[in-house]
Amino acid sequence: MQYATVSRQSSTPHYRARAAAAVARSSGLSSAITITDPNNPTKTAAINGEGADKTGAAAGPNPQQWTTLDLGGMGLKNISRELFQYSFLTALYINHNNLHHLSPEISRLTGLTILDASGNKLTSVPPELGMLINLKELLLVDNGLVTLPAELGTLFQLDILALEGNPLNESLKNLLQQEGTGAVINYLRENCPVPLPPPEREWITLEDDSGASSGQDTFTVFCYNILAENYATPQMYGYTPSWALTWEYRKELILQEILAYSADIVCLQEVEFGQFEDYFKEQMKQQADYDGVFWPKSRSKTMAEKDRRAVDGCATFFKASKFTLVDKHLVEFNHIALQRPDFRKSDDIFNRVMTRDNIAVITLLEHKDTKNRIVVANTHIYWDPAYKDVKLVQVAMLLEELDKLSTQWAHLPVSGSNAPISNSSGKLPTLIAGDFNSERDSGVYEFLVKGTVAQGHDDFGDHAYGTYTSEGMSHKMTLRSSYSDGVEMPFTNFTPTFVAEIDYIFYSSNYLSVLGLLGGVEKEYMSRVVGFPNAHFPSDHVPILAEFKFRSQVVPKGATPNFGATGSNNHNNGGNRNNNHRQ
Repeated sequence: MQYATVSRQSSTPHYRARAAAAVARSSGLSSAITITDPNNPTKTAAINGEGADKTGAAAGPNPQQWTTLDLGGMGLKNISRELFQYSFLTALYINHNNLHHLSPEISRLTGLTILDASGNKLTSVPPELGMLINLKELLLVDNGLVTLPAELGTLFQLDILALEGNPLNESLKNLLQQEGTGAVINYLRENCPVPLPPPEREWITLEDDSGASSGQDTFTVFCYNILAENYATPQMYGYTPSWALTWEYRKELILQEILAYSADIVCLQEVEFGQFEDYFKEQMKQQADYDGVFWPKSRSKTMAEKDRRAVDGCATFFKASKFTLVDKHLVEFNHIALQRPDFRKSDDIFNRVMTRDNIAVITLLEHKDTKNRIVVANTHIYWDPAYKDVKLVQVAMLLEELDKLSTQWAHLPVSGSNAPISNSSGKLPTLIAGDFNSERDSGVYEFLVKGTVAQGHDDFGDHAYGTYTSEGMSHKMTLRSSYSDGVEMPFTNFTPTFVAEIDYIFYSSNYLSVLGLLGGVEKEYMSRVVGFPNAHFPSDHVPILAEFKFRSQVVPKGATPNFGATGSNNHNNGGNRNNNHRQ
């Protein structure tokens, strides 16, 4: 009742703006009219533009200095559409007017934490309010509301839902009175009808493959972070219905999606040890004749069997009808770091790199018909944005391991052939797929596609990593992202707080060319979604898919051959089985 009382007392025009001005005057402050954001008491913001810098000078990167708008008590019957362009607003007061409806365009005000529409003549609110996932307070006192749209169930951060003075149906009214705001939001979320799924993602053709010989020299690669069961918690994904978060529901969708695209090579991240053994290995073999290689993260080695089953890792599957597994290799970044003499002198190695047990699974596959061989690296790089240096170090170590392995593997005999070696040049076509937790403007992406990163790169910060930071990093591969040349994914990871492209399939462009790509999710569908996972998308990532063709293995003029360095690595691949954060 406290919020209803306050709301009814604020029926005069610009009540909150005038109250803030009175406080400012009584405290002897300047004439700037400020209001304290109740969700961030240390931050003050001007209200209705008062107190903003009138000189026009920019105040840091965001010159917008007022974020609260009070249009209360004005007798308004309509709200101009221009208002919905004010995406910087964090508080909007449109209480005590004569509004009969709210425009669905209010969903564009995604920064709102407070919305007060009390004392109007609303008999309904638009389902699009559910897109305002930053809302902490939604005040709808003294209207004509009988019920609420189930789409408001996505307001997982809502602390206050004030509905006093509305002719609510008894079940909703009792739930709010007895169990509070959280229970109402949970009820709406769990009972929200499942919307129509989006149309199939578009296939983007980049190069005509009509000249290919029965498709023997082409193959497809699928990359997907499936969201491990251990990470799919209501605390992390409060906007997702509980039934859509369960592993029993999600695993079926994940498998269906993998099988529907029927890629020749499948690279999965965040696959739990137990889920691989009990579900994916068997289902992928039975339903589509895939063989697989899996390793969990390094921590699993120190765990009891029961706990080990919950550790996630990387799984690479390939169609047994098309490829043969020649060899496999586990890359444990923290173990490799210990083997470098220049790293042992750095505290950052022990404090930052050694504590992260990310891995990469590397396989050498041979095409059964053409005998072409390809190296496939499947990795999951550390997630934390505050550890860009660690991401760079992990990727640099991965490239070094690939360099050694390619030289070693290029001299292995071809199966069923009397030829002494498969590739006397010491170079092999290579794919590097995975969740790199890095955007295109990152040092990781720059290093992969440009082949070098200077010793003073911003992503290193003030950390020291031997020759990486004293001399810089470089590699000899000619890598490109499959999604390039103007074809970029709008995102591969989609949550309310983070939307970015962080998953990639890199390829050695002097040995492979891209024929086609799987496009993004339809924009209209995305305009109604606050985040994944949901009923249609079982992970917070979306899969990417590319079709490749083996090129004539001639190094382009002026290009640096990939894997030009020599070396060897007989590192134990850590598995006696061929099928052997979020972080």
